Amino acid sequence: MTATSASGDKTTDKYGGTQGSPVTYNKYLRVHDLKELQVCLSDPPHHDEPLFIIIHQTYELWFKLVLHELDTVQALLAEDNVRRANFFLRRVIAIMKLLVQQIHILETMSPQDFLGFRHNLNPASGFQSSQFREVEFTLGAKDERMLEHFKPDASAYAMLKERFAKPSVLDSFNAVLRRKGFVLPEADEDARVKELVRLYKNDDSLADLSDLAELLVEIDELVYLWRVNHVTVVERIIGFKRGTGGSEGVGYLQSTLMKRCFPDLWKVRTVLE
Repeated sequence: MTATSASGDKTTDKYGGTQGSPVTYNKYLRVHDLKELQVCLSDPPHHDEPLFIIIHQTYELWFKLVLHELDTVQALLAEDNVRRANFFLRRVIAIMKLLVQQIHILETMSPQDFLGFRHNLNPASGFQSSQFREVEFTLGAKDERMLEHFKPDASAYAMLKERFAKPSVLDSFNAVLRRKGFVLPEADEDARVKELVRLYKNDDSLADLSDLAELLVEIDELVYLWRVNHVTVVERIIGFKRGTGGSEGVGYLQSTLMKRCFPDLWKVRTVLE
């Protein structure tokens, strides 16, 4: 029997279908809603604009999942459940590997075709992806100047401020090590790096922590590779034109390549003997 509202109208369930009807694949995943989200600005719609929209919407969905997993990782590290945290970090790595490759789908679009609808994007820019900034902040690459760019977007600004204020995965990692007896003075980088050498001495009692360190390095490497692939694809498609949001485009992207979320774990390689 179909449920009705007080006015006699049929009511809907949480999937958008008629209340009481069985769950289906399309209802559960809101496929109809998803397909309605690719709204082209070009008129008539340019053939390649759906490609551009879908790739970036997919990135945002993956970023959402990465943040979900990193939040779980931090909760587990707070409980000193390092092995379980490592399990979810491996999932983040699998997602990041996909993101590194996904950007190349844009290279199936010719430079001239992109110019056919690029002007409609002004002043929007990938620089404004608040979720990517959340990923950076959550991992540990915090730059307070980035917050200023999101002030016009109240909800994004509030979320980023919250992420910026919270301890990062880097903070959680260091906290676990300190609870395990590592001496990591905040003001002495050299002392921290020398202390981290302990993770690489094949001490079985530190195996989970050693794995954790290497998983974090791999994530950092994948973020770097994503940046490299991104700047390469952008240069291939638009050269050194300015970004639609007014940035230097390729020039700005190149300046971000050496950002590190876990710099001490990279520097420890230099002092290992």
